[in-house]
Amino acid sequence: MGMFCNQCEQAKGGTGCDLVGVCGKKPDVAALQDLLLYGLKGISIYADKARAFGARDEAIDLFVLEGLFTTVTNVNFDPARLELEIRKAYELKEKARNLYTGAAVKAGQTAASFNDGPAAWVPAADLAGLVAQGEQHGINTQSTDRDVLSAIEILIGGLKGMAAYADHAYILGAQDDAIFAFTEKALAATTDASLGLMDFVGLCMECGTVNLKTMEILSNAHTSRYGHPVPTAVNLGTKAGKAILVSGHDLLDLEALLKQTEGKGICIYTHGEMLPAHGYPGLKKYAHLAGNYGGAWQDQAKEFAAFPGAILMTTNCIQKPAESYVGHIFTSGLVAWPGVKHIADRNYAAVIECALALPGFPEAPGQEILVGFGHNAVLGVADKVIAGVKAGAIKRFFLIGGCDGAKPGRNYFTEFAEAVPKDCVILTLACGKFRFNKQAFGDIGGIPRLLDIGQCNDAYSAIQIALALAGAFNCGVNDLPLSMVLSWYEQKAVVILLTLLSLGIKNIKLGPSLPAFITPNVLDFLVANFNIAPIGTVEGDMKQIMGAA
Repeated sequence: MGMFCNQCEQAKGGTGCDLVGVCGKKPDVAALQDLLLYGLKGISIYADKARAFGARDEAIDLFVLEGLFTTVTNVNFDPARLELEIRKAYELKEKARNLYTGAAVKAGQTAASFNDGPAAWVPAADLAGLVAQGEQHGINTQSTDRDVLSAIEILIGGLKGMAAYADHAYILGAQDDAIFAFTEKALAATTDASLGLMDFVGLCMECGTVNLKTMEILSNAHTSRYGHPVPTAVNLGTKAGKAILVSGHDLLDLEALLKQTEGKGICIYTHGEMLPAHGYPGLKKYAHLAGNYGGAWQDQAKEFAAFPGAILMTTNCIQKPAESYVGHIFTSGLVAWPGVKHIADRNYAAVIECALALPGFPEAPGQEILVGFGHNAVLGVADKVIAGVKAGAIKRFFLIGGCDGAKPGRNYFTEFAEAVPKDCVILTLACGKFRFNKQAFGDIGGIPRLLDIGQCNDAYSAIQIALALAGAFNCGVNDLPLSMVLSWYEQKAVVILLTLLSLGIKNIKLGPSLPAFITPNVLDFLVANFNIAPIGTVEGDMKQIMGAA
């Protein structure tokens, strides 16, 4: 059985994984994810049409988001769980069909009927049949025009990334129907053979615009529940006692675990994209939130094997667990790996029991690093920043961040950060910062030269900082002394890029390689309209940027 998947930066040969995913995804899982996406398109065709008559169903809308999030890289590797999702997709497709038909009849209209395609899809009777169906509906079946297909892949990647952000907000009680509506409209559009390249380019730009709203909703959901992040020193050492490690992105999972472990003598450590949690007042108030352990997601096999406690994976980032720790790793939310115990209800009693049975850490204080420089914190000292720029003490800002990964070439970002002139400030976010966030960059007039804005989920803060600076200097963002050097790995990075482009932001450098699904013609469009470019050498890129400063 073969497969084809090119949605992440590690795509084999810069083209696509065809035998097994570099991420560990097997062909049957790839096929099932393709079929789930196909089912989501069927749901969306009917849900989009129902909306035209003012009818919607929140359960349908939420499932579309969760289904998209399930297919993001490094989320769900479990065929059994995917089968359940696919069968639920069919049930909700039929529910959406009935919703549309009923709404049309009520309005005195005749509902359209579909004899083929995802709207007419019926799932096979068994798992093997579902895999066979999925093999017929991979991304390469979407269009015979390579440029149109490229734009469709960018759009679908953007929708998957936006769905992740929207789902994070939803579980915190924050939503906006405009997100659901656009998601379903855009998924339905990918099945419309009459649409051309510029139609999908337009949808990609609209996706970026809607995602800005999505990230704003998520940011507000986080800060209304946990407070605005504040600059906080995070210990990279260990405290004596039992331990639980939390990785992924979900702050609600972390909060639930912190509450359930109070007074139990268990230290909670963050890993990867959970590091910024230490800056939130509503989370840092827990004394047993002990520190951060390890770095980015791709190092987990080594780091998790050495962790003497239980491990909880929230959202995406999971890799195949090694035999040495498969018995004490747990998943939550949409994350799944075959044979790994799943916690579906945020009752972490099993995780706690596991941690208590393991040895835990000795006391070993370590280095401290600063987090918590969200837009509220940075804009709180905006007068000092602006004064520093006007006085010439701060010559330029560099946003160096994004997803990290295991593919060679990512040392560029470490070397680039090291090469940033001493009179420049580095903004960083997402797990790409682990390439350089333990280094001492010093400060400029009391302002740290390295400002950790937070998770990839916090890209909204970076945008707000840029917009505020542009407002202060009465210029456009592209006229600021600001350069963006971004790394990407999966689909959340794709939608953040679309958001930046939708704001008209230009001159972004992207690496370590461009997405495999971008054709030369589509790249030419991005270069011509946004001057986007792949990273080159550190020396050459820095010379070009500073020469233009």
